Amino acid sequence: MLISRPHVGPSATAFARTALPPEVALERMAEYPLPAMFTKGLIFPAVTHVEGQEGRWDRVGASRLIHLGDGGTVTETLVERVPGSSFAYELTRFTDVFRHLVVGVRGEWSVAPDGDGSLIRWTWEFAPLPFRRALMTHVVAHLWRHYAQAILEPAVRDASREPVAR
Repeated sequence: MLISRPHVGPSATAFARTALPPEVALERMAEYPLPAMFTKGLIFPAVTHVEGQEGRWDRVGASRLIHLGDGGTVTETLVERVPGSSFAYELTRFTDVFRHLVVGVRGEWSVAPDGDGSLIRWTWEFAPLPFRRALMTHVVAHLWRHYAQAILEPAVRDASREPVAR
């Protein structure tokens, strides 16, 4: 774990439903192209491209460099994976404005059966720098929750279009 638990602070969670079975939904979201999902938000830059990823995004310890629309970068490292159920990653080494706000961010995707499909849950836990907790709790996490919900739903719809191979 790159971010120690005492540093983890406010969080924001977004939810979406899909007709896909849980294991398929999780795999498709893990492989969904970041630039297609992360478009520019009110205060959040778009993801322009990703470099350094070799193969599928399914190996704990895998890392990639994410390039942002504001010229910044962030390193993403896969830290946990439970096949068919969840995966978690940490974002560290921000070079944009987030470097002044957080030590890092822990993201987690999980899926659960929901009727004939799945419920997808995507959570970000912010690890604020000293004296940034109130700002992260009352402003950034709140804005992130709305942004995450707005980008999650179309991404899940898009990822759900392709039929499941039987």
